[in-house]
Amino acid sequence: MSNDQSIQRKSIDGKGKTLREILFGRKFYIDYYQREYKWQTKQLEELVSDLTDVFFRSYEPGHERRAVAGYDRYFLGSIIVSQKDGRDYIIDGQQRLTTLTLLLLFLMKRQQAAKQQNSVGEMIYSEEYGEKSFNVDVPERRAIMQALFDGTDIDDEDLPESSRNIVARYNEIEELWPDEIDDAALPYLVDWLTKNVHLVEITAYSDDVAYTIFETMNDRGLSLSPTDMLKGYLLANITDTRSRDAASAEWKRMLAEMRALAPDNQEYDSDFFKAWLRSQYADSIRIRKKDARPEAWDRIGTEFHRWVREQADRVGLAKNSQPHSPAYRDFITAEMAFYAKWYMVIRRAEMQPTPGLENVYHNATHQFTHQPTLLLAPLVRSDSDEVIRLKMRLVAKYADIYLSRRLCNFRNCDYNSLQYNVFTVVRDIRGGSPKEIAAALRKRLEEQPERLTGFDGFYLNQWSHKPIKRLLARMADYIEVSGGGQSRYAEYITLRGKKGFEVEHIWPNHPEDFRDEFQHKTDFEDYRNRFGGLLLLPKSFNASYGDRPYADKLEHYFGQNALAKSLHPRAYEHNPGFVRFVRDQELPFRPHGQFKKADLDERQALYRRIADRIWDIAWLDRILAGEQAVR
Repeated sequence: MSNDQSIQRKSIDGKGKTLREILFGRKFYIDYYQREYKWQTKQLEELVSDLTDVFFRSYEPGHERRAVAGYDRYFLGSIIVSQKDGRDYIIDGQQRLTTLTLLLLFLMKRQQAAKQQNSVGEMIYSEEYGEKSFNVDVPERRAIMQALFDGTDIDDEDLPESSRNIVARYNEIEELWPDEIDDAALPYLVDWLTKNVHLVEITAYSDDVAYTIFETMNDRGLSLSPTDMLKGYLLANITDTRSRDAASAEWKRMLAEMRALAPDNQEYDSDFFKAWLRSQYADSIRIRKKDARPEAWDRIGTEFHRWVREQADRVGLAKNSQPHSPAYRDFITAEMAFYAKWYMVIRRAEMQPTPGLENVYHNATHQFTHQPTLLLAPLVRSDSDEVIRLKMRLVAKYADIYLSRRLCNFRNCDYNSLQYNVFTVVRDIRGGSPKEIAAALRKRLEEQPERLTGFDGFYLNQWSHKPIKRLLARMADYIEVSGGGQSRYAEYITLRGKKGFEVEHIWPNHPEDFRDEFQHKTDFEDYRNRFGGLLLLPKSFNASYGDRPYADKLEHYFGQNALAKSLHPRAYEHNPGFVRFVRDQELPFRPHGQFKKADLDERQALYRRIADRIWDIAWLDRILAGEQAVR
């Protein structure tokens, strides 16, 4: 190797670039041992929230397109690239670049649907010698990326974990996308994202140097997280050695327990601090308009360590505390310990059904990531465990009703869409008694514009497929548990592969069999997709029977969950728990020997009545009176 080559191998280049400069006409490769894509919903939510929040600081309808050049900039961090054999290999940053590619793909399809000029295509793929390939090029992902690009149906049953995560995150972008970014705002957002969002690209010319940079950035000064800095600030103000050691030990114990709950979540600690501090102290939030400044809610979400220092008086840490003041010690060993304990109760209840807190699990399956903040808000250290659980049941049921109302009206329940509502509810119920909480939540639901009447016209489309699966699972589970059976909601929601459950049509897709009731194919298809014409069934069931006439499927429905079984006459024989429940709740169940248009109308009305029972606002009073909201 020549001296010049040796110098080149040891060189390091660093340059700030726009997202367009990073991706346009480029091709990045990833070594085989780094190819796992691991981002989950939370990371995607925060990215979309951060990007759109900064965009809305500057954007106003009516701006000329050229005004985007003066919009606020956003720094998205750095990527480390190793250049070898004429190729750019990503050493650090592939999670962000992969996610940004999915976001650009989503925006490209939005532009196409709006008949707007596609301005991001060459940031997603490039063409060479007549062949297109993706700019973040990973052989194992090519097929799945092509399927997303083409819009073809994807069966994720046998996909490896990275590909499943890619499909899941791409599908979630539409759920998370703010309603405010409509077709009129779309070109402004695309311009801003591609030209005003910056990264620093650090390029090395050997893997050794690239990994040295990576390790240096992660093992030295830059490794201090907001949690580390908050811990240092608090402990430094405990001047008594014994108290400081005890507080440090308690801090380590709590965070170790949190890490054990979510070993794959690299931000498990910051998730807790954001939820706790927002729930107890955030009294303002930035409104989405030009030049709006970050307020307490926003700052806790991005720099909680700095916010605590600046708001020491607000959180009970007097800035001029005398030496040996117990305030900083108690903030860790009493205040933080109390909310950490109940935060972990909430997180466990989100992971698996917990008696008395079943609605916490239900809400978590809707990807309601604000839930810990909401449930911590009314808790007070002087509360008994019984009162705390009562408060959490009330708030969880409120969220259950609120989310279901939104979903049946085709409204998003993503992080961005719900943030302001969660902030105002937190503010209303903070530290309240159970009776005060119930009154405040009841008032909130009475003022909510979305109602359960949305179920009357609810139907299956690309957006509603996932919500409908969860809602059908709730309904089937409600009937089964109320009839004396065991809950199977977790099974309906989590099982995958051939044992997994899918939304299935009662009618086969044969419009010719319904000519006596529908003159046009599109009328049949619209009716077939109505909520009352859908069931939750094992994936294997549809593979075996889905295309058969109703009369052939009816016998097999009897062996399925309560919603499907109720179509069969034998469901009403030797089944006293179910029959008694149906009678007491005045639910219009009946067997259907055939399933025509009128039968589908009946089932639509039945599903609405079931929804009225599950998501009845009166549940708040029942919980207050001691009844468990388990359904």
